[in-house]
Amino acid sequence: MSEPVVYEKTHDEFHRLDMESGWHTPPGYPSGIKQKIIAGGLDEPGKRGNRTRLLRFDPGVYTTAPFVHEYFEEVFLLEGDLTVGNDANGEGGESFTGYTYAVRPPGAYHGPFKSVNGCILLEVHYY
Repeated sequence: MSEPVVYEKTHDEFHRLDMESGWHTPPGYPSGIKQKIIAGGLDEPGKRGNRTRLLRFDPGVYTTAPFVHEYFEEVFLLEGDLTVGNDANGEGGESFTGYTYAVRPPGAYHGPFKSVNGCILLEVHYY
């Protein structure tokens, strides 16, 4: 049985993250993109909660359509490269490297995204 989702963040002092396990592909993403939830959780149907996650792109992986969601999102590019605004074939767009930041309100269309050499993003989502 899986552990219940915690929608509010708890007190969690400094600790080393296990960067090898706990990654999974979010629904609707290509298999080369994986997330690791490091705090909290989102109840999207109930429009409540907040989460902090790491999002990792394998080299050469890209998405093909823009994203839009009903929560706020803050994104910090920790390492690697990220191209924003590529087409459905992974071509074009504007390339960024760490340390790059974005904040988006609910309803903002963003992407598609691609990483040539791979990257890790730190993301915070909240209602």
